Amino acid sequence: GAHDHRSYNRDGAYFDKGETFSGVDYQKGLHAAARLKELLHTDRLAQAALRYILMYPAVSTVIPGASSPEQITANAQASGLPPFTEEEMNIVRKVYDEEIKPLVHGCW
Repeated sequence: GAHDHRSYNRDGAYFDKGETFSGVDYQKGLHAAARLKELLHTDRLAQAALRYILMYPAVSTVIPGASSPEQITANAQASGLPPFTEEEMNIVRKVYDEEIKPLVHGCW
């Protein structure tokens, strides 16, 4: 939307690398997300992302954004999804290694 994080700092004018995708170009981030959506065979990538985060024992809570009651419900349902399979984790790793890691590795 015009007034949310997708528009703010899209071109990195406010910070050296931008913040929308943690230093990854906006379009590149969208491309990586589209690949995950396709390879994971899901149209609920936000739920999958929340479930991924909740798989880690050190994570006790996730604070997602929402702009509608439907998004709140979908976010809450993520905790009831099964953990990622080994195959799904390999897909996430592959997309990260190919699309994101070359852009951010060594930046932190």
